[in-house]
Amino acid sequence: MKTEPHHTASHGHLVIIGGHEDRKHGKEILARFVELAGGENARIVVITAASQIAEEMWDQYDQAFGDLGVRQRFHLPLASRQDANDEAKVRMVAEADGIFMTGGDQKRLLAIIGGTALDAEMHTALKVRGACIGGTSAGASAMSGHMLAQGKTDLLPEKGAVSLAAGLGFLHRVVIDQHFSERQRLSRLLSVVAQNPYLQGIGIDEDTALVVERGRGIEVLGEGSVTVVDGRTMDTNMADIQERDTPELIDVRLHLLPAGSRFYLPTDDEPLTKPMSPSLRDFLENVTKRNPIS
Repeated sequence: MKTEPHHTASHGHLVIIGGHEDRKHGKEILARFVELAGGENARIVVITAASQIAEEMWDQYDQAFGDLGVRQRFHLPLASRQDANDEAKVRMVAEADGIFMTGGDQKRLLAIIGGTALDAEMHTALKVRGACIGGTSAGASAMSGHMLAQGKTDLLPEKGAVSLAAGLGFLHRVVIDQHFSERQRLSRLLSVVAQNPYLQGIGIDEDTALVVERGRGIEVLGEGSVTVVDGRTMDTNMADIQERDTPELIDVRLHLLPAGSRFYLPTDDEPLTKPMSPSLRDFLENVTKRNPIS
């Protein structure tokens, strides 16, 4: 099957994975991460700070990236904020072409690296050097400025059912949820958007990735879909109901982007090739925005 050529200019890429990506067979998502990082000659660093079984997690990705031909692959274990401010460990990130954050607990990940020298160096890697940053499960949720810290997954959205925390801030004005369809998390994402209507919700299925090229566009890889929930024009009674009540949500917009979806902003060299709604284009402009180093 003929495929369109990938955009691989060094604008910096994010590979945001919904968890349980294939690490043993075709490895489509991990292979794309390696490609965007520079291929087999890339230096790839794996951060396992979100997990309490760091060595076991590293063994899985060491094997997977090795199978993909990557020779320069390194484990960056971080057990404390002192580790994340250690000059030698920060230098590993400064020299990396690809930086990958594993799953685990996103609150643990942010408690260790949030606001450290290593955090700042990751921003420099993405925004100045055009490196590729990947994250799966907890590593995916941590990528946005507002991070989903915890929340219920009942059938209906509820006031007060979810809580947010500060994330790493590679994306802004969005919140990311993972294992999305498999764990029936639409109600959770609706709860986030209802409580925080200035945020757009992104739900990513397992073995599925949203790839963001800064300043250019997005693509969806893998076996599932990416769901975008946009409540910025909605009407809701959220402010007037009691905790744990279900709100009215009128005129919420939802985009479903299955694997194979690709949307790129027009340029002088590449005009818009297919129709795009104003709402989707606004989402695209937001997630690809080249935010300054923070």
